[in-house]
Amino acid sequence: MPRQFRPLDGRVLWIGFVAMLLGGVVAVVAKVLTGLIGLITNLSFYGHWSFDFSSPAGNHLGKWVIVIPAIGGVIVGIMARWGSRAIRGHGIPEAMEQVLLNESRIPPRITWLKPVSSAIAIGSGGPFGAEGPIIATGGALGSLIAQLMHVTADERKTLLAAGAAAGMAAVFSAPISAVLLAIELLLFERRARSLIPVALATAVATGFRYVLEGNAPMFAMPAVATPTLPAIATYIVLGLIVGVVSVGVTHVTYAVEDYFEKLPVHWMWWPALGGLVVGVIGYFMPLTLGVGYTNITAALAGQIGLSAMLALCVLKWLSWTVALGSGTSGGTLAPLFTIGSTMGGVMGILLAAHAPWLQVDPHMAALVCMAAIFAGASRAFLTSVVFAFETTQQPHGLLPLLGACAASYLVSGLMMRNTIMTEKIVRRGVRVPSDYAADYLDQIFVRDACSRNVVSLRAEQTIGQVRQWLASDGASTKHQGFPVLDADDQVLGVVTRRQLYDASLADAAKMRSLVHRAPLVVREDHTLREAADHMVESEVGRLVVVSMSSPHRMVGIITRGDLLAAHARRLREARQLSRHLDLGGKRRDEAYSPD
Repeated sequence: MPRQFRPLDGRVLWIGFVAMLLGGVVAVVAKVLTGLIGLITNLSFYGHWSFDFSSPAGNHLGKWVIVIPAIGGVIVGIMARWGSRAIRGHGIPEAMEQVLLNESRIPPRITWLKPVSSAIAIGSGGPFGAEGPIIATGGALGSLIAQLMHVTADERKTLLAAGAAAGMAAVFSAPISAVLLAIELLLFERRARSLIPVALATAVATGFRYVLEGNAPMFAMPAVATPTLPAIATYIVLGLIVGVVSVGVTHVTYAVEDYFEKLPVHWMWWPALGGLVVGVIGYFMPLTLGVGYTNITAALAGQIGLSAMLALCVLKWLSWTVALGSGTSGGTLAPLFTIGSTMGGVMGILLAAHAPWLQVDPHMAALVCMAAIFAGASRAFLTSVVFAFETTQQPHGLLPLLGACAASYLVSGLMMRNTIMTEKIVRRGVRVPSDYAADYLDQIFVRDACSRNVVSLRAEQTIGQVRQWLASDGASTKHQGFPVLDADDQVLGVVTRRQLYDASLADAAKMRSLVHRAPLVVREDHTLREAADHMVESEVGRLVVVSMSSPHRMVGIITRGDLLAAHARRLREARQLSRHLDLGGKRRDEAYSPD
């Protein structure tokens, strides 16, 4: 008898407890990593020993600033070649690949190689955020802990996602959007047994952040007023524009990566070449160097002028695209937020000056475009909306954020098949889920799909009689398996055609002698999902359906063909266009297939 589905069991308590411990550890690791980035930044650009998180933009190195990112690139290239190539890139696609192909087993050495290489890349001026490496490190740590425990692959995936979400929560003080990020980019599901441990991990990590950093919003900005209807419509249009830009950003990023693939030098040196470009851009625009969280805050607060904001938008995009395409170690979130917020700030200022009747607030424009570019590039729709709210604590921004991110997501989905998070692994032949729908088989009961008119055999029949009946080649003889009933109509088991044609069996033998094990049964009140799982676990293609009141009385049989046929309604509901009219009190249904 198959096990009936339970949304939660005792294992969730244990996994949730481990996830809470993991959240605390990842929060401390995040603090250590930001301190390490600060140390390398201060040593590289200011020549003094300090763990304070500082910006390279205030350096006085002159043209020497060009070579520092290149030196960092050389070190990262060496670590990638003789440590692990998995440290290259921003980490989330690699974590997705491990979830989808390797049962969430990340090599242990990534746990320290990724944060160290990222700290070197960012600390030497790389235009990345600290959150990407911390998310990747948290996921690797969760996977490592799970590999040391006796857990299922699903539980290991949950701990990987919990560690990654805890890393994001610890950096941005954004626990809800961290949970949503785990759902949309790592878990590929929304089940209580995975959602609860992830939520607990992010809650603990955020609590640690409050103790270590305080509870102020990550990106402080002036309060924004409730938007008017013309303003909301304008923000949605801005979302459409940013959606197009997000598609372009994604295509250009991977085009640059393809260009590096064609260079006649070993890939170990690519980060150094990308670092030279970063250094040159950083010489002319120092604000493009390093993490740039202060740039996001300044753009949202309107503390950067129009021309400077436009230059920062273009040059940060160019610097980050080349650096990421070169295969160095860094993230995508902060650069995208910088590009989006500055782009939105520029458009907001222009609209406020030249179209005042639209009542666009430049601060709000910067906020919605910051979220919309991430929604379009990654298609993490809910993450983008909630993240912008949590990191700025602007409740009046929720409605414009919802509209702009939806518009950006729509444009991105229509124009681009893959995302900035999935393109790399799709090129390697990985199939990445994009839509998370409820299991249709879990919505249908066995009683509604099983065959009721079952052709059965009697226990006292001889094999010879049955063979003679099969030779008649009637319609009822075409089945591959036949239930065997006793004199009381209780099912004893199931015999197959192969058994019946076994030449070693005498014609005089009774059918009862062919039944070697109790029948594999399923009750009428089980779902098709439970029945399908039972078939897979038992390696059979059919199950006897028994009555709810009498576990030995057969009422039907369910086969793999019945499971496939159950999908007909799902396909019809998804693909068949229909029109329902009520004319003169008479109902008329018209339907046709678009194919």
